[in-house]
Amino acid sequence: MGQVRILIVDDEMVIRESLAGWLRRDGYHISTAASGEEALEILKQESFDILLLDIQMDGISGLDVLIHVKEEYPDIDAIMITAFGSIPSAVQAMKSHAFDYILKPFDPDELGVLIQKLIDHRARKTENIFLKEEYENRTRFESMIGQSKPMQEIFRLIEDIREVDSSVLITGETGSGKGLAAKAIHSNSRMMAGPFVSVNCGAIPKHIMESELFGHRRGAFTDAKETRKGRLEMASGGTLFLDEIGEITMRMQIDMLQVLEDKIFYKVGGTQPITADFRVIAATNADLEQAIKNRTFREDFYYRLNVISFTMPPLRERKEDIPLLAEHFLNKFTQEVNRGVERISRDAMDELMLYEWPGNVRELSNAIERAVVVCKTRTITPQDLPIGASQEEDLKVRYFSLNDVEKQHILKILYQTGWNVSKCSVILGIDRSTLYNKIKRYELKPD
Repeated sequence: MGQVRILIVDDEMVIRESLAGWLRRDGYHISTAASGEEALEILKQESFDILLLDIQMDGISGLDVLIHVKEEYPDIDAIMITAFGSIPSAVQAMKSHAFDYILKPFDPDELGVLIQKLIDHRARKTENIFLKEEYENRTRFESMIGQSKPMQEIFRLIEDIREVDSSVLITGETGSGKGLAAKAIHSNSRMMAGPFVSVNCGAIPKHIMESELFGHRRGAFTDAKETRKGRLEMASGGTLFLDEIGEITMRMQIDMLQVLEDKIFYKVGGTQPITADFRVIAATNADLEQAIKNRTFREDFYYRLNVISFTMPPLRERKEDIPLLAEHFLNKFTQEVNRGVERISRDAMDELMLYEWPGNVRELSNAIERAVVVCKTRTITPQDLPIGASQEEDLKVRYFSLNDVEKQHILKILYQTGWNVSKCSVILGIDRSTLYNKIKRYELKPD
């Protein structure tokens, strides 16, 4: 992880100085406060990860400070300092969500073990938040699967770069597994013990992107009711995955380039520099070199991201992987929906192999999930798949007007471009406003 910031709050100078000396030798960034009042003032100006907080102090007590911190700075964890006779107060502090307490006089080794335990807990908590988001959004797969030459080359590359922390740029069509590749790089890197924090740059409104990435201080803007960590700070000691990087604004490209160059950033409304200790992996289905020519993407930012790069191959170019992937998804979805489907028939597998898969691995996953749900026997047949000859016949029946043809063609191009309206309008030869009107008229929506 990045350097952990600890605030020691105790009204006894000897204890403050002893703790500060021990912990600085262990490599922590240490600040001290002689009272609860001073601690609250410091917290308004600086960010901390951990409080070492004496329970019994004149003025504002440690318990009162703890309650305030949990309301205003919920990301800060606290270890309470107490004398033997104040154990009931320590128990009360635990009920107010302190992480643990330690008794005076302390053993430096015991304190060091307790702090490391808290740091490990914080790392797991941060990663679990984002793993849960990934699972709920269903935008990641459990593992990378492939026996094809293109995939084996990617596996070897991921192995080759495991000892370096250079930025990585992953390109490829929508649904080809760029996010999965990013997770694999993280899991096989020196950062694997740190969090994997994912940011979909195309899904976050532009006016809140700065706050999402950098975090903000309380009162920095109208809705900033509490101080919040941004994704950059959450990724400390791990990996920051910037998906759909081609969607961020020129201003944000400048800000992110500065972070990557200087390794520091500031919260919105903040004055305290924060160390940017994370590895960046970016992904896009856009042609960034063309975007540079169009002056919508900065060349210097592109080269800063593009230290190591590779392209995820579309599924149609690695069809030998389809049986492996299909069996993987079959096992996954039969367990999730508790269905007794055991196999895919040879005819159904032939359909899977013949289909071109414009939506790539994600489309295959959806097709197998749908087949598992609708299958009435233990074997998936072509009739259970939302692809193939039967579907083509259905399309021939449906295409009875020019409007229907136009609707299906627009929908196809939207999916092939990952619902990138700018790119789709160029391919179709119409302006963006016209395309938006057609999307609205035909009530087109992504799955």
